[in-house]
Amino acid sequence: MRRLPCSADPCPAEGRCAGCLLALLRHDARGSVTVELVMTIPILILMLWFLVYSGRLSDARLQIEDATHQAARAATLERSRSAAAADARSTAASVLGNAGVTCRTLSVTVRGTLQAGSTVRVAVSCTVGLHDLALLQVPGTTTLTAQFASPVDVYRSGPRGFEDSEARLPPNRSVGSDS
Repeated sequence: MRRLPCSADPCPAEGRCAGCLLALLRHDARGSVTVELVMTIPILILMLWFLVYSGRLSDARLQIEDATHQAARAATLERSRSAAAADARSTAASVLGNAGVTCRTLSVTVRGTLQAGSTVRVAVSCTVGLHDLALLQVPGTTTLTAQFASPVDVYRSGPRGFEDSEARLPPNRSVGSDS
């Protein structure tokens, strides 16, 4: 029989004294912190990885939104539909490249007219590899899309600048001249 700290006598066979039960419970719990830690650490690492992945995905979405806004504004500054589409695509690609977003496929769609006062709508779609977002070799891709509408300036000049305006002003005098 072994002696436990509950009394000077050995524990009775039934093991009903409170001190004996506490001593047995304390004895059985040794090393359980290590097991709990070994089981908890991978779960914490997985949660941390998920937070990093979610943050990078959110950042990529914000960069796509920003590229769409800038592409729409660039398209409204052009005079022809083909130039607007080309400028919108190059602007979106440049903004995403500078932000560190690598698109496997980039699609930029421009809709609307370039008449003064009208609205130009741009949609950007970017397929991003998950391994770029997760910092791990995760297979697969996700497609991020954004749309933005930008107004064409109402008071923008015509194709020949202000040559078509009706007002004819005399040339500016230079400072210090007598005439």
